[in-house]
Amino acid sequence: KARSCSQSDPRQERAPTMMKLTVGRGHRAATTVARRLAHVPAAAAGRLRVDDKLKAFVDDELLPGTGVAPSKFWDGLSSILEDMAPRNRALLDRRDELQAQLDAWHRANPGTPDPTAYAALLEHSGYLAPAAPPFEVCSQHVDPELALVAGPQLVCPVDNARFIVNAANARWGSLLDAIYGTDVLPGDRAGAYKPERGAAAFGVAHSLLDESFPLEGEATWSDVTALSVAMRDGGSASLQLSLASGGEASLRDGAQFVGFLPGVPTARSVLLGKNGLHVELQVDRSHRIGATHAAGIKDVQVESALSAICDMEDSACTVDAADKIVAYGNWLGLMRGELSVPMSKGGKEVLREMNGDRTWTSAAGPGSVTLPGRALLLCRNVGLHMYTDAVMLGSEEVPEGIVDAMVTAAAAMHDLQGNSRVTNSKTGSVYIVKPKMHGPEEGAFTAELFSRVEGELGLPLHTLKVGVMDEERRTSLNLRQMMAATKERLFFINTGFLDRTGDEIHTSMEAGPMMLKADLKGAPWYSNYEESNVDCGVALKLVGKGQIGKGMWAAPDDMAKMVRDKGAQLA
Repeated sequence: KARSCSQSDPRQERAPTMMKLTVGRGHRAATTVARRLAHVPAAAAGRLRVDDKLKAFVDDELLPGTGVAPSKFWDGLSSILEDMAPRNRALLDRRDELQAQLDAWHRANPGTPDPTAYAALLEHSGYLAPAAPPFEVCSQHVDPELALVAGPQLVCPVDNARFIVNAANARWGSLLDAIYGTDVLPGDRAGAYKPERGAAAFGVAHSLLDESFPLEGEATWSDVTALSVAMRDGGSASLQLSLASGGEASLRDGAQFVGFLPGVPTARSVLLGKNGLHVELQVDRSHRIGATHAAGIKDVQVESALSAICDMEDSACTVDAADKIVAYGNWLGLMRGELSVPMSKGGKEVLREMNGDRTWTSAAGPGSVTLPGRALLLCRNVGLHMYTDAVMLGSEEVPEGIVDAMVTAAAAMHDLQGNSRVTNSKTGSVYIVKPKMHGPEEGAFTAELFSRVEGELGLPLHTLKVGVMDEERRTSLNLRQMMAATKERLFFINTGFLDRTGDEIHTSMEAGPMMLKADLKGAPWYSNYEESNVDCGVALKLVGKGQIGKGMWAAPDDMAKMVRDKGAQLA
């Protein structure tokens, strides 16, 4: 069934384009690079040429198990490229045309621009798009990690297997480690475990538990000396907490007790929940940390990274076919749930692999509670401006993002069809982040590209969702129109300081000197940019269907400041 909020299908019936893969590769810089290109069966004809190793990866590793034959994949990619590669180039030419008009205007009007005249330039040149007719975002089948629950999202290069497995497994993390091992807790954290610092870390954790999971009366979590579970008739359970005073306490909101793992004499795990997020109290008095805690708590695990962007763009380094095969192969491994990395830890060889889901006995009644053990994985493809010679159309390099879309979607079919050891999307969606888009025309192009990919791979319409990086000036000024162009696929609008300020500088290079980087965040335009992003998301009903995200650089060596800054943004 088509996943749509309307009955329209932008995919058009097209005569199949045949292809053949011939020899030759073209040039990079001034040096001819001699590479073998793959041969395709005689039944195919056309202008598509593909690096032989990339073709072997697609034919032998990517496609088996998807139901898509290699000939179908390559014919489909050829058809899309024949039609959309020239239009991709035209969109880039339009960028240059608009930029040339802005540069010429600034040179002709030096000094502080007149706002009225500058606004007229933006309107008459088409830099500002016409207002979109009334609409609301109507994306469907979006996983709750993006649509319903607010939480952290990681970005990690997909070409580094160890990094990306760590990112996938960052769904759960130790709150105590995060406090003890950073400057959130002042003092010396180097060397062997320090019981005094450990006690202080528990103090911070107790305060956070008091804030999110308060106890009845005047009791606090620092008063708790034991956790026990009492079973009720019907199979439900309640959490009972013994206090240092000799009394007992319960959660102020008993519904926050979600699940447990039985133990003797007390539960060895207690699962608490609030606003769709969870905290696990792990109890073990024989553990070296648990032995120091009054209630025997050895760790406080918090549900942390709800989603992770597997990045083929900014943080990755993929400049040729060999690099892309590594990136594509890691994404395939993630979608099949089998990506693993052998490594040495503590003098022992271990295999780091993707975590399985986690299960507790339900506190609400008979049965169990199962939560994901991994972040929901998204894939960031490259922008429209990137080209590759790993695939050639005649003698021309092709838009790399078009190839990315086909491979990303085909790999995710293993997850959609249940070929994976673990499940990524429980709603049957594939999440592709598109960066560096300039304005709604490029958003509409991306939406059409996704429709074409779905058609070639036999996926339901709107299976491929789009995350819009609001990081280019023309997108920021036309964000409503961008959202209108992607309204049936949209799953996030994310801001980002470095890219957005970089494009502001690039766009206005001829206007004169720019503010220093440290001062830019205090500029009126920047706060307006951040606020407009949120206002558009709320007004156009993205909340409940997608995510409004704020990009940031992690600062593990300056965590205290980062916590203060992020807290101020939420105030």
